[in-house]
Amino acid sequence: MLNSKLPNTKDSIFSIMSNLAHKNNALNLSQGFPSFPVDTILKDYHTAAIKNNYNQYAPMAGVTFLRESISLKMLKLHQANYHPGNEICITAGATQAIFTAIQAIIHSGDEVIVFTPAYDSYVPAIQMAGGIAIEIPMKLPDFNIDWQKVIDHINDKTAMIMINSPHNPSGKMLNHDDMIQLERLAVQHNLIVLSDEVYEHITFDNNAHLSAARYPELKKRSFITASFGKTFHVTGWKTGYCLAPAYLMKEFYKVHQYLVFSINHPAQIAIANYIQEESRYLELASFYQRKRDLFLNSIKDSKFSFDASQGTYFQLLDYASITDENDVAFARRLTIDYKIAAIPISVFMNGTDPKMLRFCFAKEDHEIIKAAQILNSL
Repeated sequence: MLNSKLPNTKDSIFSIMSNLAHKNNALNLSQGFPSFPVDTILKDYHTAAIKNNYNQYAPMAGVTFLRESISLKMLKLHQANYHPGNEICITAGATQAIFTAIQAIIHSGDEVIVFTPAYDSYVPAIQMAGGIAIEIPMKLPDFNIDWQKVIDHINDKTAMIMINSPHNPSGKMLNHDDMIQLERLAVQHNLIVLSDEVYEHITFDNNAHLSAARYPELKKRSFITASFGKTFHVTGWKTGYCLAPAYLMKEFYKVHQYLVFSINHPAQIAIANYIQEESRYLELASFYQRKRDLFLNSIKDSKFSFDASQGTYFQLLDYASITDENDVAFARRLTIDYKIAAIPISVFMNGTDPKMLRFCFAKEDHEIIKAAQILNSL
């Protein structure tokens, strides 16, 4: 009999809802990928890279020009120095970066604090390393972190705290007080921090993204993961990166070289060229805020209630005034009967059901308007 390493793992809710949407010809606002075209300039850079024979293995840590560009970006945006030679690694998306960082640091029996609801790869990655995920629910309905609960859960087995800001699925962003609390606890208890910052450039209403890199003592003990797929609307390219001080990146490289060794070479060349124009990521916030506002203004008279997302390209909608169904059942019924798919968030909260669904608004305007028409009909 096979002894599974992940005996309780089932099909991802993203796969389930996307398959259900496809089967029922429903508008898919569940899985988080843009429906609009990629910038032609970026596609042309990728084509040119292939034609110019960047088709063999890239350097293990990534194309030097790209790492240098990331280093410069972090210095300009966060006044944080990362050496391109030994503190940056290009990865197969942020999910690989997260998995690699955990495998590099976490040993059997180590405890890792995770705030729920959380992206679904976190806990399995911890379990694969032999670690124990300590799940601390965020305070509802505002999705704030209860730092006293964090203090209560820290012990001599605690090795890491994972954060995600802007936060998927809530769209919540950590503020300065949160980051100071985290920094204090990390220093006091000698903890490693894994900061998932894949939506770093998608922030709204002039909210500044507070990277862990901005806080000197956090920077000394943090892995930061990010995603070009999210930033440049190319989720299928699976290209991201990880930042860490040299002593942590040394351990990261050890796992990375045996997990994937190197990342898609022409994609790296294309992104390295594309990123030279700063507006291509600095204007992302206004691009998505317009879409968020279009979505929310279009459903303002519906029976759903909401707090406007602070970041990401997701919006939570509270449906408590519509039905008392659990969110999985309601999401399924919406997909089948009303032809619109969303993500029930209880699956990321150990079954706690706040009667909220997550909708992705990284869509064409006509799709957003069509979604609003459906939601207004409920």
